[in-house]
Amino acid sequence: MSIQDEERGILQEIQAQVTILGGLVVVAWVIELVDIFVFRQRLNLFGIYPRTLIGLRGIVFAPFLHGGIYHLVANTVPFATLGWLIMLRRTSDFLIVSLISALVGGFGTWLFGRPSIHIGASGVIFGFLGYLLTRGWFERKPLSIALSLFVAVVYGSMIGGVLPVNGWVSWEGHLFGFVGGVAAAWLMSDLHPKR
Repeated sequence: MSIQDEERGILQEIQAQVTILGGLVVVAWVIELVDIFVFRQRLNLFGIYPRTLIGLRGIVFAPFLHGGIYHLVANTVPFATLGWLIMLRRTSDFLIVSLISALVGGFGTWLFGRPSIHIGASGVIFGFLGYLLTRGWFERKPLSIALSLFVAVVYGSMIGGVLPVNGWVSWEGHLFGFVGGVAAAWLMSDLHPKR
């Protein structure tokens, strides 16, 4: 493989990363703007409502629904930043971690959450955090450890979001999303038997 082919491959990988992350951010913003100006926040009824059959649909929809512009702004930057840090090794890691975090976070919230509608991408974001913080521990490789330490310094203060401090914050989604991220780090590491 020539240097030009390698450079072309790196450029294509970066373009794929920007397309995936940017596309998901645009989708979330379009949904929120339509929800605010057309449906007057009624789409939020498609969030997770714990222990109800209809609330199960929220596992799929909740990460794309937000309680207003401020909520979405608060989720956009960490979603894009932590998501890109996951993509540094392989773009496919982002897809796997996102799926595991959304499913574990969603089902955990559905099983154990307070009787309220739970919405927002923060469960997935906490999954990203859990994955990045523990990837170094599970992989025991210098670059992974350095990345985990970097994330701990920059985003470590977020960890308090898994505690039941604010009644209007879905700490359950944060907690179970984080657990999903840790599970993804373990499943994708060498400590876990190969798939």
